[in-house]
Amino acid sequence: MKKVLLVTIFAALMMISSAAVAQTTASGTLTVTATVNGSIQLVFNSDAAGLALASGAGTNTATLAFGNVSAFGAISAGIVRSTTASNFTISSAVDVQVSKTNSASANYTLKAQLGAADAVNTWSVGGVAVTNAAQSTLTATGAYAANSNFPVAITVPFTTASGTLISNSINYLATAN
Repeated sequence: MKKVLLVTIFAALMMISSAAVAQTTASGTLTVTATVNGSIQLVFNSDAAGLALASGAGTNTATLAFGNVSAFGAISAGIVRSTTASNFTISSAVDVQVSKTNSASANYTLKAQLGAADAVNTWSVGGVAVTNAAQSTLTATGAYAANSNFPVAITVPFTTASGTLISNSINYLATAN
């Protein structure tokens, strides 16, 4: 009888310990939604016919450094120069690549604008005059995922003093059509 009582007490203790270990649970459902938006990306690349970009190739913030330039004498490979009676123009090929994702857009419009006024020199991109006053359209039907060559040119008057630093930025804007 003593054994039966001990077994009964032992069994009761086992049940109490399992009841104490049992956990309370809860459940829930998380609904997840997202809306995909089309997007485009613009990057600058060095063109084989032009100067190598000094920094930022493959990004949307690059530097084109012409270095020392003059109307006559030696110039760096990749620079095209022409002269008139009163000025000289230097230019270099620069590639712009616009890519798209999740978009039905067939092509894009590319515009450019100088970051600051330049009262002395004349600037152009892809043969189109560029100023700080307004955006200039470089192309209305750019092809996606291809390097498009838009040479950057600066026309410098012969009256510019030797040692003058020419510096500006060109802001590009690609818009999906």
